[in-house]
Amino acid sequence: MATRIVYESNESDTDESIPEIDINLKLNVQPYQYEPVKRQELSQNIRDDESDSESSHDSNEPADVSNEDLPSDMHWCSCETCVIMPTARECKCCHFYAAIDPRLKETEVNCITKHEGFIANCLNRWVLETSFYEYLQENGPLEENELVHNIYRHLAYRRFVRWIWHCLGKNNRKILPSCVVNKIRTAFPSQQYCGFKYPS
Repeated sequence: MATRIVYESNESDTDESIPEIDINLKLNVQPYQYEPVKRQELSQNIRDDESDSESSHDSNEPADVSNEDLPSDMHWCSCETCVIMPTARECKCCHFYAAIDPRLKETEVNCITKHEGFIANCLNRWVLETSFYEYLQENGPLEENELVHNIYRHLAYRRFVRWIWHCLGKNNRKILPSCVVNKIRTAFPSQQYCGFKYPS
C-alpha cells in the first residue's frame, strides 16, 4: 500500500517569503572546480615532480643553491647508501630528516631504503601498478611518448613522501634523501633525470 502525500497550498505563501540561498557561497563551489586538468599541464607537473627527489626539513630552502658547494666526499652520509647528487641541496642522507628517524628505529635499519615499508611501498612493482591505475583514473590515459618507468618513479617518490610526511599537495615538495632517490632510480631507470625543483 503506497502512502500518498498531499500538499496544501496557502495563498499567503509567495516566492517573496522564501529566502534565496546562494548555494555557491554556502558550499564554496567554484566553476570548473572538479574538471580534469589539461593533459599538457599534467605532463609538465610530472616532469616537475619527478624531481620530487623530495624532502627536507619542512622549510623553504633557497631556490638557487650553486654547485660550488657540491660535496666532494660522503661525510654528509650516515647510512652508507647515499650517492653524490647533481646539486648540493639534494645531497642529504635519510638520517638528516627527523621525520624518518622513527621509521629507522622501528626496524633498527641503518638506511630507510632497507626498511621493509620502503621496499613494499616504493619498489614493489605491483603496489606501484595499483597506484598507476589510480593515477590513470584521476588523470586520464598516458600520452604516446610517456614512459611507464617515469610514471612509476614519480609514483614511488609520492608514495615515499606520503609514507614519511603523510601529506601531499600542490606546492608541498620535499627534497628526498639521496639514498631514496638512488634506489628508486635504480629500480625504474631513465636516460635523463631532472632533479629537485621548487614549485614556481
